[in-house]
Amino acid sequence: MAIPLGPTHPRPLPSREGRSATTPWKGGGGGGSVSAYTGVREHAPRAPAHRTQRARDLRTNATEAERLIWHRLRHHRPRFTRQLVVGNYILDLACRAARIAIEFDGSQHLDSSYDAERTHFLENLGWRVIRFWNIDVLHNPDGVAEAIVAAAGEPRGPTHPRPLPSGEGSSA
Repeated sequence: MAIPLGPTHPRPLPSREGRSATTPWKGGGGGGSVSAYTGVREHAPRAPAHRTQRARDLRTNATEAERLIWHRLRHHRPRFTRQLVVGNYILDLACRAARIAIEFDGSQHLDSSYDAERTHFLENLGWRVIRFWNIDVLHNPDGVAEAIVAAAGEPRGPTHPRPLPSGEGSSA
C-alpha cells in the first residue's frame, strides 16, 4: 500500500550540493562524462596528487609566453585550460573539446626525445599537439593566439558517425 505524499510527508530536502540525498552523484563535477555507447557515466582516472601539485606550481609560475597567450585565450570558447595533466605529462595549454595540446618550447627542447615520446603518447590518445617557440610567442602573441583559435575551430572528422549521403536530408 502506497502512502500518499502530503503535508505530513514532505519531499526530501536537497543536500548541501544542491542535489537530493538519494542522488548517487554526490558533489557533481569530477570530470566524468556520459558514454555515447553505454549511456553510463564514466570517470576519467584522477591524476596523482604529486602531478596535480606540480601543475598548480606551473600555473602559479607561468612563463612569459604562457602568460601572454593565456591572457588572450582565457575567455575564448571552446574553453582552454592551463597545465592539464594527461597521463604522465603536463600540457602547457589544452583545449579538451578540440583535443588540442599546445606546447610552448624554449631552446632546451631542440631535438628532445622526451618531446617526441610525449607527442607520440598524446597522439595515440587522440590529441593533436601544436608547438610554438617561446621567441615566436614573445614577438607575435596575437598571431600565435589566432593560430591556436583557428586550430581549435577546425573540424576533426565527420560530425556524425554515419553521415547522410550527399543530397539526402536537404529540403531543397
